[in-house]
Amino acid sequence: MCGFVGWLDFAGHRRDAFDAQRVLDAMTDTMADRGPDARGTWLGPYAALGHRRLAVIDVAGGAQPMAGTAGPGGPPVVLAYAGEIYNFPELRFQLSGLGHAFTTRSDTEVLLRAYQEWGASCVERLNGMFAFAVWDAAREELVLARDRLGVKPLYFATRPHGVLFASEPKGVLAHPDFAATLTVEALPILFNPRLALPGETPLRGLHEVKPGHVVRVDRRGCHSYPYWRLVSREHPHDLSATVGHVRELLEDIVERQLVADVPRAAMLSGGLDSSALAALAARGLDRAGEGTLTTYSVRFAGEEEDFRPTLLRPERDAPYAALAAAHIGADHREVVLEATQLEAALLPTRRARDLPGLGPFDTSMYGMFAAMREHSTVALSGEAADEVFGGYPWFHDAITVWRDTFPWLGDAPRLSDCLTPAIRKEIRPAELEADRYATLRAAVPRLAGEDGLEARMREVLFLSLQGPLAMLLDRKDRMSMAVGLEVRVPFCDHRLVEYVWNVPWAMKTADGREKSLLRMAAADLLPEAVLYRPKSAYPAVHGQEWEARTRAAVTALLDDPSSPLAELLDRDRVSDLAGHGGRTMTHAGTGHLLLPLLETDAWMREHRLRLS
Repeated sequence: MCGFVGWLDFAGHRRDAFDAQRVLDAMTDTMADRGPDARGTWLGPYAALGHRRLAVIDVAGGAQPMAGTAGPGGPPVVLAYAGEIYNFPELRFQLSGLGHAFTTRSDTEVLLRAYQEWGASCVERLNGMFAFAVWDAAREELVLARDRLGVKPLYFATRPHGVLFASEPKGVLAHPDFAATLTVEALPILFNPRLALPGETPLRGLHEVKPGHVVRVDRRGCHSYPYWRLVSREHPHDLSATVGHVRELLEDIVERQLVADVPRAAMLSGGLDSSALAALAARGLDRAGEGTLTTYSVRFAGEEEDFRPTLLRPERDAPYAALAAAHIGADHREVVLEATQLEAALLPTRRARDLPGLGPFDTSMYGMFAAMREHSTVALSGEAADEVFGGYPWFHDAITVWRDTFPWLGDAPRLSDCLTPAIRKEIRPAELEADRYATLRAAVPRLAGEDGLEARMREVLFLSLQGPLAMLLDRKDRMSMAVGLEVRVPFCDHRLVEYVWNVPWAMKTADGREKSLLRMAAADLLPEAVLYRPKSAYPAVHGQEWEARTRAAVTALLDDPSSPLAELLDRDRVSDLAGHGGRTMTHAGTGHLLLPLLETDAWMREHRLRLS
């Protein structure tokens, strides 16, 4: 999995070699959690790359940065890479036939040889989750690339003579030429990161490589372009054939993503998504004679008494996880987290994010991943199934679907409305939201002749595959890499996403409810109680004590003269929301709705940020 950092600076002579190495070391060390197994750096006249490794395939080989040459004795080609290339055996066979000789079994070397053979266009041949940087000295060009769905992160900041880059913002922030600054326009996406457009961050000058994009940097500047996007076409299959093809794809995807030279596991909530993946993984390990699959679920101590059903979380996970594990023959382990553990994890999870966190949604995932890491290095997870197959409640509520804004906002109040009148007048948050909605809606790949509900659901699904999915994938990546665990997400395989994208909505709801295709494809894998369980999102803290403490903390923030956020808030609006809010389609309670205020305040304090 790993993490990497670096820069391209065509004015590199300004910094002597000793100073450059010191800066590169400092940047590289920020990635220590992402790569606990090995460390390497490469420093040239213009470019520098640093890497921290989490060894998963070819543990003895695959060290990075990995260098080759542009022809015998030619200038160097240097790669730093994070992720997994699942089709690397096929690519290795193809490249060997083209004359490339391999010295390791790693997918890293396959990626390096692929770049040497096909240049930046090699990304079009990759199946996997990846982010990488290649310095091509012969072309005097740096290539940055990110996988199609944006599973693996990659940030960059352009400079007058080049660019800084890193797997996480902290790598860029460690460079002395970059200073973190915050603008007032960033406040709405701090309060709701789902509103961020692809490539956007709250920090001025810091960008993400967009999913499915390549960024090329040379002496002429920085140029970004897409190598992949969804394309709308007529769906060629009937329901039976569609279900069969979805099953074939899932079997192939899970088989590929089980490949590793280290112990593997799976998350198992007892919902349809994770249970289907775990069942396929258990079968795969059994066929290969590799033993029993280990599965994990998380719950909060005392949740039996505290749990309150909501539209998004109608039931507890624990009984269903146990039922699914017994049915598929998994060795299931339940991670039970106490309130003190969640509290203790706040600082490391914020440090992992570099941005405002999600409170218990982060700390509980961090706790579960830490428990998994004690026995495994690779795990499967079910992110993206709801976005791909149509699982959330807002996909199935007519009023929400047809509302002329992001359906995933549901009926929740906007925290940006809690800003002071002066700031609201300056940034006009309602217009900002509408502009972002219009921007993404205009990007929907439409199908000629499609109208009515089918056309609208194409829009709704596309909108959910943007900011909402990006936030989930980012949380999964940060919390897992903070403990050195590689989490793979089979539902993000681009072949599955491309295929299901063009399945008509009527077929996606063929059995009259959410995720019909996935349910039909997994019908023989799971017990009926799990197969037909209503959608239930990742567990939330429901305890009244936590709710009361969160509301009190928000109220205290308003009276704290040291708070960098308090002066930006409308006290009356925040107090009214804290005193009279309740459950919404998307929030388990008022505490969860208000939590981004506390997280933003903590983040601004830790990074000493004020508006500029």
